[in-house]
Amino acid sequence: MPGRARRVRFAAWAALAGVVSAGVFLAVAEVAALLVARQSSPILAVGSFVIDVVPQPLKEFAITAFGENDKPVLLAGLCLAVIVASAIAGLLQLWRPPLGIIALGIAGALSVAAIVTRAGATPLAWVPPVLGTIAGAVVLGVTVARLRRWAHATTTHDDSDSGRLDRRVFLQVLTIAGASALIAGVGARVANVATTSIAAVRRALRLPEPRSRVDVPAGAELDVPGISPLYTPNADFYRVDTALTVPSVDPATWRLTVDGLVDRKIELTFDELVEMGLDEYSITLTCVSNEVGGELLGTAKWLGVPVRDILALAGPQGDADMVLSHSIDGFTASTPVEALTDPDRDAILAVAMNGEPLPLEHGFPVRMVVPGLYGYVSATKWLTRLQVTTFAADEAYWTPRGYSAEAPIKFSSRLDTPRTGQPVAAGRVPLAGVAWAQTVGIERVEVRIDGGEWQAATLSAPVNDDTWVQWMLEWDATPGTYNVTVRAVNRDGDLQIEDRAPIAPDGSTGWQRTLVRVT
Repeated sequence: MPGRARRVRFAAWAALAGVVSAGVFLAVAEVAALLVARQSSPILAVGSFVIDVVPQPLKEFAITAFGENDKPVLLAGLCLAVIVASAIAGLLQLWRPPLGIIALGIAGALSVAAIVTRAGATPLAWVPPVLGTIAGAVVLGVTVARLRRWAHATTTHDDSDSGRLDRRVFLQVLTIAGASALIAGVGARVANVATTSIAAVRRALRLPEPRSRVDVPAGAELDVPGISPLYTPNADFYRVDTALTVPSVDPATWRLTVDGLVDRKIELTFDELVEMGLDEYSITLTCVSNEVGGELLGTAKWLGVPVRDILALAGPQGDADMVLSHSIDGFTASTPVEALTDPDRDAILAVAMNGEPLPLEHGFPVRMVVPGLYGYVSATKWLTRLQVTTFAADEAYWTPRGYSAEAPIKFSSRLDTPRTGQPVAAGRVPLAGVAWAQTVGIERVEVRIDGGEWQAATLSAPVNDDTWVQWMLEWDATPGTYNVTVRAVNRDGDLQIEDRAPIAPDGSTGWQRTLVRVT
């Protein structure tokens, strides 16, 4: 075999040895995590760290480009990065030993740092990545050492038993280590998810009947094909959060701590929270990442307890102006105390959504829901703590990342049907969509076709000021291409902002303009 081809061949084997060693690293870490620290998966910890440190423009791009698939895309990217980096480590170990093992050790150290600095890290959280690093380094050292001796025997044309033994041992160790890593790693991850899954607990949970129900008036939902339903099904409700994997929180062990600038620190169990009395609320939630005409909002019926009742148990002190809500995954949100204690605002701790316990991905067992504020400053999922503090003393997760500490929702409107790229037949065409102005309410929606006059749309009967309304305008459409613009006016008489603004630092603005083709 020519020398160049031989070098390429053994370089490929070394790269494969690096990848297998990384697989062993991750597999051993997953098995150890299953035994001693379930939340200590290196790949998930590093992924969560990446979510925390990635610059704001990249976060916005990921949400815009991938929507709710942003986290699977991130995981796929991390896996690709691990494969490339581990292959490089294998090459380094072949050409410049022990640089490959050192590189693996650095990766292990970074994994330890990512894991132990996460919120809720246990005292043994460092064990899985350390054991994984040691196992991966041993496999990398043994396999590449045999590979080097095999390569040397090939170069010197040594056909002795020793050269053949090195080749056999290398291939055997590589095969056994790779297969074992795949089986053990995947098995441990599946077992970890299965044993920590709280889905069965959620299905068995029975909540008491609420003391009050939402009164949905006749005419609250328009019968127009293609329009958003009045209440968004749980399966279709948008999800934007910082959790790479959905946390598993058992209601039996859940605790809510209320502390900080309070007269007395309190701690509530799930049962104690529910026993305070549940009421049903109709509230539209909006994400600050929602672009003009976007779909990052939804409406649900929530069962919950007013936050003001919970804060009253602790007694917020006079100088407090913010509540920093903490999620089990480390996320925090800064909500004005005034918004949480206002008797005319239904800020709640929700335990159910659209007639069933909160879905896991929407914060089971308890989350915050605050009308009129973007989710990043109010809608904390997997809630564990309410820290009464001040805006001057503390800041939330998104504040140092370029977003405002306070963010009331900017009211807006959206055209649902017809959509761009979906031509409609000439004739009577319903233009329809939704409009929202949480805590204030929508007074009217107006539509303009090309440069014509503004026309008032028909509104659905409002459920309350915290719930979006549907709107519809019948249009006698003739063939051609038209620019349809929609805007809203709230009940304070304010006109929806026309000028376009990006989502940062406190929400997008602008009238939606949609190109409609009539055939």
